[in-house]
Amino acid sequence: MERQDLAAYAAHSALSRGRRYDEIYKDDRPAYERDRDRIIHCAAFRRLEYKTQVFVNHEGDYYRTRLTHSLEVAQIGRGIARRLQLNEDLVETLALSHDLGHTPFGHTGEEVLNRLMKGHGGFEHNRQSLRIVELLEERYPDFNGLNLSWESREGIIKHSSDYDIPDGSGFDEYCPDLRPTLEAQIIDLADEIAYNNHDIDDGLKAGYLDPKALMGIDLWAETYTRVAEKHPLLPEDRQILQTISHLIGLLIRDLVEQTRSNISAARIRSLDEVRRQTGNLVSFSVATAARNRELKTFLYENLYSHYKVERMRIKAERFLTLLFENYLQNPTLLPSSYQAKYGQYGRERVVCDYIAGMTDRYALDEYKRLFEPYERV
Repeated sequence: MERQDLAAYAAHSALSRGRRYDEIYKDDRPAYERDRDRIIHCAAFRRLEYKTQVFVNHEGDYYRTRLTHSLEVAQIGRGIARRLQLNEDLVETLALSHDLGHTPFGHTGEEVLNRLMKGHGGFEHNRQSLRIVELLEERYPDFNGLNLSWESREGIIKHSSDYDIPDGSGFDEYCPDLRPTLEAQIIDLADEIAYNNHDIDDGLKAGYLDPKALMGIDLWAETYTRVAEKHPLLPEDRQILQTISHLIGLLIRDLVEQTRSNISAARIRSLDEVRRQTGNLVSFSVATAARNRELKTFLYENLYSHYKVERMRIKAERFLTLLFENYLQNPTLLPSSYQAKYGQYGRERVVCDYIAGMTDRYALDEYKRLFEPYERV
């Protein structure tokens, strides 16, 4: 059932290193398609609907969440994989799972838990994603976790971006000295293409970004002008949406062309040769990478550091800290299913798992239940 035109260096289901636990299947889906389906049906994936991308859930229904972001990464990733004759099922699996371990309130929650877990193993959301698919999901009769293929688990722990820089320590099983599959490498940049461009949309819609200031960014201005020449009478809101669409297409084309060139220059003929490279083969061209960095810097300075985003960040930091400390001091406040795990994982890690699994909405409600005297418990 897997595509017959996959490149020799693609990840083929038949050549997977397999799963941790043997299973008897009720159908003949390829390995990575089965992984994708297991991600879609797990509880951690559904919770992404109410986890922050940039804007907290109560700030409006329009803005991206971790769930919609993951879907957008999957759509971009599949398009790249198809053009490069790579395994679309594995790409989609990794796109949909790459944020499973994210905390409520985005990177603020991750920073808070990492600080609070100092001395107890810390917190990093790729590691938490792997913990979810290997241990915390409880769906199957004979094992905990989702029992994903080795390559899917490897791709989760080796996901890397400006915010995610895994050091590989403690994960010798996943060969930290080797490059991941090309399918996993795609996710790093598909993630970046998605959040850069869709954060522009959300930031403009919220009024946090100045459209005139954005025209000072070369990549945006060039694409905006090209769209305006093509559709001179287009209303401003549609002009912006079309610019974002064209910009995504431009970045995908550049990535595909540069990656093909990299594969050819390195004379890659197999997945083993991909793994032995000193760096990732999936990349932008040098010129596009530089222009994309300019856009990322603009978003960091004008959106992610906007004073209203900062206000929410400070509030989230304060009440997540209070939740953690209160649970730790009063361990009977957690559901009994979590209390039963204290002896196995330690109280700090269980509390961390509980908070990391919360949605923004649940964390806000829990804060009110614990600290507002007239709130129902």
